[in-house]
Amino acid sequence: MGRLRDVLGRWSGVLVLLALWMTLTLMTPRFLTPSNLLNVALQSSILAVVALGMTLTIISGGIDLSVGSVVAFTGAMTAGLMVRNGWPVGGAILAGLVAGLALGLLNGALVVYGRLVPFIATLSTMAIARGLTLVYTRGYPISGLPEAFTFLGTGDLLGIPMPVLLMGAVALGVSLLLNHTPWGLHLYAVGGGEDLAWLSGVRVKRVKGVVYGMSGLLAGLGGILLTARLWSAQPNVGVGLELEAIAASVLGGASLSGGYGSVSGTLVGALVMGTVGNGLNLLEVPSYHQQIIKGLVFIFAVGLDRLLKTGLWPVPSTPVRPRGTS
Repeated sequence: MGRLRDVLGRWSGVLVLLALWMTLTLMTPRFLTPSNLLNVALQSSILAVVALGMTLTIISGGIDLSVGSVVAFTGAMTAGLMVRNGWPVGGAILAGLVAGLALGLLNGALVVYGRLVPFIATLSTMAIARGLTLVYTRGYPISGLPEAFTFLGTGDLLGIPMPVLLMGAVALGVSLLLNHTPWGLHLYAVGGGEDLAWLSGVRVKRVKGVVYGMSGLLAGLGGILLTARLWSAQPNVGVGLELEAIAASVLGGASLSGGYGSVSGTLVGALVMGTVGNGLNLLEVPSYHQQIIKGLVFIFAVGLDRLLKTGLWPVPSTPVRPRGTS
């Protein structure tokens, strides 16, 4: 039972994805077509970018509830700098990324130096970033974006959408960071136990601060890509995105208790969430009902993490015989 639980913990996301694909293939012939599968990848790409940052915070034993609001603010700021202030595309994108990084570092400072619980710290930043977005946009979309910018969200290279290519580049970078640098090893150590990591010489505060900064940076990139894809900055975009990012990470094998998580698993989890959204659209499920179903998927993801990682699934242990008995 213990080995079975370990296998399911590693491959739960893949099994869920395969089950979804089989079910949707039987329910609608339009699902398993090359064009629709490419659309699923496109729908999953921006979520995957944000979820990779979320995975880093979850590995550290924390959480980042501000990513949805950071996506909205960075997208609005980038669009506003180009449309209202006449900034060049490159400069506006850089400013948007810096804004996302700054909000992430604010989360890190609140957690590390303010000693706030990550849930409270990032919940506060979520409200601040959403408020800044509404103030900056005055509640109205910002449109009229240059074509050089919208190409990032709607263009393609050799038939592959740009968001998918950028997602691949981000995933490769995060994978190298996690698996081939001392910082990645330190991150897993912090998630496994901060006190033990500190006794081993790991700079726990620095690691956690960098984690939240990277989460904000990747959320900023997600906001820029989403704005480019929508051809406008919408002030209410990204609502609920933090829940989808958490679900994608957990479905991919990350543990909410910290110490576990991988890039490949997060990509699979993002594909699961993208497949759910795509399948519901193909089945013409009303948007209000879709929110209910996505909420149930989130409950399933968290419940699966609880079941596989915290021992609620009882595993029989081998009894230890006292010495001198047969």
